[in-house]
Order: sequence, then structure tokens, then C-alpha cells
Amino acid sequence: MVRSLWTAATGMNAQQTNVDTIANNLANVNSAGYKSQNAQFKSLLYQTLQTATTTANGDPKPVTSQVGLGVRTASINQMFTQGSLLASDSGTAFAIEGDGFFAVRNANGEINYTRNGDFTWAMGEGNRIMLTTSDGLPVISTTGQNITLGGNLITSKITISADGTLMYPDENNNPQSLGMTIGAFQFRNPAGLQRVGDTMYAVTAASGAAINETTNPDVRRSKLIQGYLEGSNVKVADEMVNLIVAQRAYEMNSKAITTTDEMLQLANNLKR
Repeated sequence: MVRSLWTAATGMNAQQTNVDTIANNLANVNSAGYKSQNAQFKSLLYQTLQTATTTANGDPKPVTSQVGLGVRTASINQMFTQGSLLASDSGTAFAIEGDGFFAVRNANGEINYTRNGDFTWAMGEGNRIMLTTSDGLPVISTTGQNITLGGNLITSKITISADGTLMYPDENNNPQSLGMTIGAFQFRNPAGLQRVGDTMYAVTAASGAAINETTNPDVRRSKLIQGYLEGSNVKVADEMVNLIVAQRAYEMNSKAITTTDEMLQLANNLKR
């Protein structure tokens, strides 16, 4: 009976992780570029009570008796399905339609990746205007450089093409390329990316190196859309159902502990 106490305890721990994951998804339902997660579980070791043997007559008895010892969290998977596109009044709101990621240089000089295209124009080094995130981190171009503007350009007139090329109207009001393109990068295994907060991801050995869509013809290029942001891909109805299931599973494991406790109490009182 003590075995059931620990088995149910592992179930409660696993469901707590499940509830934590669901709660994080619901908390980020309005976070631009957020990708939902779901917890996956696997059973622990099994204790063999009886092995497959033969009877006294030599007949085979292939059925074994094994008791499981609980469950543990195997992984928390990341779901990189496309989020809905939300209209924005900002001229520096960019949504990615496809598998690409924006590249951003963090405060340590390292490159992180995000689907959140809520950018802005900010004053950078040398009083040059630079495209940055809302936190002031530089956005990276296809060549790996910061996207900065020269001359006396009016930022509100800047548009982008579907491939992310920055455009500015000439004297005839015809958009002309500024020679800079917002970088879009893909990964062989995006599920292997490491979350670092602020809807940012860091490259790991599991994700593989970033693939530049501009220079690699083997990937399907993403489409950048100005005036839109990609919303989170969290489905509230599904998360609420998952939350109810996790809560009921937690309650059942708690009930198993209570039942085992009552059985132990009954066994202790037999001598009376």
C-alpha cells in the first residue's frame, strides 16, 4: 500500500506541471508571437511481482505480473502553428506568414529569434535611426547587420515588400528599395529552440543553426505583412478543457492517497 502513496504522489506532481503549463498558455493568450506548450508524460519503472514461467505440467504461463511506480513529465512540447493575424495601426508592426523568425540582437550581443514583429524606429548610435523591438533591441537584416537609416527619411513613409525589403517613395511617389531587408530565418527543428523570455528563443544543438531564407533556396520563404501582428496560437477553449482534465486527474491522485491512508489506518487498528 505504501507503493500506492508514492505512485499517486508522482501523479500529483505531474499534473501540477501540467496545470502550470496550461496556466502559462492562458496568461499569454494576448502575447504577440507566443507559441503554446503542452506537457507530455511517461510511466516510471515497473516492479515485477511474477515473471513468465511454466506450470508444474510444463505448460507455458507467459503472463507476467507488473505494477507501475508512477509517472513523470517526459517533455513540454512547443507548438509552432500559425497564429491569427491581428491588424495594427503601427507602421512598424510586421507579421510573419510562414515558418520564419525575426532575428534580434540581445543586450549581450547574442542573436535571439522571435515571431513578435512589434517593432519601432528608435535613435541609435551616431544619431542614426534604427529598427528595434519595443525593448530597444536591434532587429537584424538578412546580412546580419542592424537595420539603420541614412539621410533625412520620414519613417512613417517606409513600407516593406513581401520579402521584407524596406521601401521608400521617390519624387513620383513610387516605392524604391532602400537596400536593406528584414531578416527571416528558419530552423530544421524549431521545437528544439530554448525559450529565453519576451517571446524570444535561443538556438540550441537540438534546433540546429538558423537558416537564412534569403540565401538558402531549399526552404520555402516566409511572407512579411506590414500593419499586422501575429497573435498567439493559444486556443482558449482547448486550454480550458485541458485544465479541467488536469484538475480531475490531480483530484483522483489525491483521492488515491487518501484511500491508501484510510487502508493503512484500518490495518493499524486490527489489533484492537
